[in-house]
Amino acid sequence: MVLIVVFGTALLVAVLLSGLAARSVLSTSLLFLLGGALVGDGALGLVHIHPGSPIVAITADLALFTVLFTDGQHVSFPSLRAAWRNPVRALGVGMPLAFAGMAVITHFLVGLDWTTSFLVGAVLAPTDPVFASAIVGRREVPARLRQLLNVESGLNDGLALPVVLLLIAMAGPTAGGADASLSKIALELVGGLALGVVLPLVVALLVRVPLLGAEPKLQPLLPLATGVILYAACHLTHANPYLAAFSAGAVLASVSPESKKTFEPLGEALAELSKFAALLVFGSLLTPGLFGDLSIGGYVAVVLAIVLIRPASLLVSLAGTGVDRREKLTAAWFGPKGFASVVYGLLVLQAGIPHGRQAYTLIAVCIAFSIVAHSSTDVPIARMFDVEDLVGIPDDDPDPGGDRTAVGGVAAAGGGPARGETSDDARAPMPAADTKETGDARI
Repeated sequence: MVLIVVFGTALLVAVLLSGLAARSVLSTSLLFLLGGALVGDGALGLVHIHPGSPIVAITADLALFTVLFTDGQHVSFPSLRAAWRNPVRALGVGMPLAFAGMAVITHFLVGLDWTTSFLVGAVLAPTDPVFASAIVGRREVPARLRQLLNVESGLNDGLALPVVLLLIAMAGPTAGGADASLSKIALELVGGLALGVVLPLVVALLVRVPLLGAEPKLQPLLPLATGVILYAACHLTHANPYLAAFSAGAVLASVSPESKKTFEPLGEALAELSKFAALLVFGSLLTPGLFGDLSIGGYVAVVLAIVLIRPASLLVSLAGTGVDRREKLTAAWFGPKGFASVVYGLLVLQAGIPHGRQAYTLIAVCIAFSIVAHSSTDVPIARMFDVEDLVGIPDDDPDPGGDRTAVGGVAAAGGGPARGETSDDARAPMPAADTKETGDARI
C-alpha cells in the first residue's frame, strides 16, 4: 500500500508539472525514477524491494509488453515498404556495432571476461525512444527520423533477446531454469511472431461476423482484450512476448484501423501508467550501495556507452544514406536504454551466472544515467527542428483561423481535426508515425 500511495502521489505531481516539463529539461520519467530511489532502501526505506522481488520482473515485463503493443500500432506498412533502408541499416549495422563496442569497453574498463562483456553489450544494445517522446511524438519532426527511431526500438528488443539468452547459457553455470539452447530460443521467437500475427487476424475476423459487434463505448476494449490474451498466451506457451506484442500491434493497426483509432487514447494511457510504475520500482533498486559497487572504470564505460558507442555506431550505419546531418545527429544521440534492458538485466542477475551481479550493476547504472540524459534533452533538441507547438499544449497566441489540435483530441475553434485525425495535407509522409504523443507525460 505504501508503494501505491507513492505511485499515486508521483503521478499527481507528474501531471501537475507536465506543462512545465513540456517546456524545459524537467522530465516526468526522471521524477518517477527519483521518487522510487527516495522511498527505497537507499533513502527513506518506506518500501523494501530487491532485484529478486517478483514485482520488479512483473512490472518491467508488463511495461515493455504494453509499450511495444502500442508502438506496433504506429507502424505504417506502406511507409515502411517505401523507406525501409534506414531502419534496416540501424538494426543490421548500427546495433551489432554498438553491441561489440560496448563489449570491448566493458572488458577493458570493467575487467569482465569476454563472454560476460558481450552479454552486457547485448543487454544494452536495445534502444527505447519512449524516453525521447518530444522527438518521436511530433509531426513537425521529419517522418523519416520518427520512423527510424520507432522501427529500430520496436524490433531491436526481440533481436537482442536470443543473443542475451545464448550468452547467459555460455557465461557459466546458471541457476534453475535459466538454461537456453538455439532451438529453444528460435522456437520462442517463431511462436511469439505467430501468436502476434494470428491472434489479431482472428479477432478481426470475429468482428466481421454479422451477429457480432461492439458498442461504441466498449470498442476500445477490443484491442485491450487482444493484448491481454496475447500476453497470457505467450507466457503459457513460452513464446517471446515482446516480438508478439510489437507484431500484434502492427497487424491490428493494419487489418483494423478503426480499432487502432478507438484504442489509441486508452493504449497510450496504459503505456504511460505501466512505464511510470516500472520506473518507480526500478528507481527503488538504485541505492547508494549499487552506485558504490561500480568501479571508476565502470563509470567511464557508462559514459562512453551513452556519448560515444551508440552515437558512433548509428552514424556509421547511416553513412552515405543522404539523411540530413541534423537528423543523423539526433537519431545517433537518442539511443536510450529502457525497459528491454531492465528486463534483460534482471535475467542476467536471476540466472546466477559468475560475475552476474557485477554485470547487473553496470547495466543498472547505465540505464539510470541514460534515462536522466535522454529524457532531459529531448525537448531542447526537438526545438532544433523549429518546433514551437508542444504536444497537447496550445500556443500562447493561437491562430484563430488555423487548424490546431486541442488537449484531449478536441479540435480547436479554428475547425482543425482532432488529435489522431490530422488531415493528409498536414500529416508527414508516414501516416501512422505520430507516436507516443504523451510518451513522457509531456501533456
